[in-house]
Amino acid sequence: MAETSFRRNSRNRQSLVLGLILTVQELFPNEQLRIMHSIPDGIYCELKNSLLSPREVKRIEERLKEWILADVPISSATGDDGFIHCHLDGTKLKTLFKVVASSSAVEYCRLVDFPPGFILHYTEYNNPGACALLVQPEKLSATFCESQRWVENLHLAEVSDVNAAIAAKRSVELICMAEALHEKKISAIADRILKHRKHIRIILIAGPSSSGKTTFIQRLSTQLKVNNLHPVALSLDNYFVSREVTPRDADGQYDYDAIEALDLPLLDDHLKTLVKGGTIQTPVYDFISGRRSSQVNPLYLRENEILLIEGIHGLNPRLFPSLDRNQLFKIYISALFQSNIDNYNRIPTSEVRLIRRMARDNRTRGINPDQTFAQWSSVRRGENTIIFPYQEEADVMFNSSLLYELNALRPYAEPLLRSIPEDSPHHDLVALLLRILSFFTPLETSKVPFNSILREFIGGGLYHN
Repeated sequence: MAETSFRRNSRNRQSLVLGLILTVQELFPNEQLRIMHSIPDGIYCELKNSLLSPREVKRIEERLKEWILADVPISSATGDDGFIHCHLDGTKLKTLFKVVASSSAVEYCRLVDFPPGFILHYTEYNNPGACALLVQPEKLSATFCESQRWVENLHLAEVSDVNAAIAAKRSVELICMAEALHEKKISAIADRILKHRKHIRIILIAGPSSSGKTTFIQRLSTQLKVNNLHPVALSLDNYFVSREVTPRDADGQYDYDAIEALDLPLLDDHLKTLVKGGTIQTPVYDFISGRRSSQVNPLYLRENEILLIEGIHGLNPRLFPSLDRNQLFKIYISALFQSNIDNYNRIPTSEVRLIRRMARDNRTRGINPDQTFAQWSSVRRGENTIIFPYQEEADVMFNSSLLYELNALRPYAEPLLRSIPEDSPHHDLVALLLRILSFFTPLETSKVPFNSILREFIGGGLYHN
């Protein structure tokens, strides 16, 4: 079922993109559509040389709807260049994703004006209400655009540019630039926290799976200590309610990801006490019995200490409803991959994270890719429900992607993918990831720093085995 959902969603979305390309070519023949980056339940697009008015966005939307209703046949075949070649309306287009056989099979949502471009906002077959509400992704788009400007200034905006640099024996330069950017950004976050130290008492960190949160926290903690701020960790896991009152999911299983699985009143009370300078007795949750043990641990914050909490609910305003928002500093972290293959073919951030997770699962847990893929749809559902709706609550966003990372991950990921049997239910996903990786020249990883976020997934790091 998970694979059917993946196949339907990816084919639907890519077919919509093809229709959008044709529509823009028809309405703006002297322009070039640019597929810029993804957002939850959509993608942000621009025209290369023009700003679009709300009326023009509406015109594109209406013409796209007409294209869908016209039942335009779409033929496709995988080419030797790694792309899927599509023929429709007398036009040839290349894509990474498989597509539907006819435009009438596409499930359409809407276009949303988002200057200077627009958002193609769609839904998933298994989540029909997803397009009902769109939180304007102001901070996320700004983070994407900042990363895009950076790679453009370095003339590394496309995968071919990075490959050319590797061929020119500039791999160490690529690694150093990418890692220096990470260190600069992390240092800037620590300096911003120091600047507002009078008010900030709690740092909250959240992000989707395989964003590199563990390494980021270690490196941020180091930078905070340089600023004479000493982070003290508090685990939300110890605030679970007793198992018998834990909410259940649609399948009747205990839902530990639900925010109601936490004792929110106790957590809120403890945090209020801490920020006022008091001492709390933190609970210790026993996962075997499903109850808190009799043990407690005293905790208070010294003058130069700051509380650090990492968890999937870190950006949710419901977590600490009675605390002054100025006392909280919220950080969102995700791997927002920068380099695209061309104007029409971007590398989706979710696929980058999945490749990371597959490599880590196999190396640290002995989990084969088929098992990782089987869990992925559930992971993604949780992210869409618990994390993405609140990402604009963040005070700062950190892009954990590295412009060389898929080049570095290819030698680790490709053998794992090729080990999956042909009859795997995840065959379409395997083929997609292999197609994506085929565009990246392999990069040798011995020069990757030991504190790099990439080490969390390939091993050999300071903070990981």
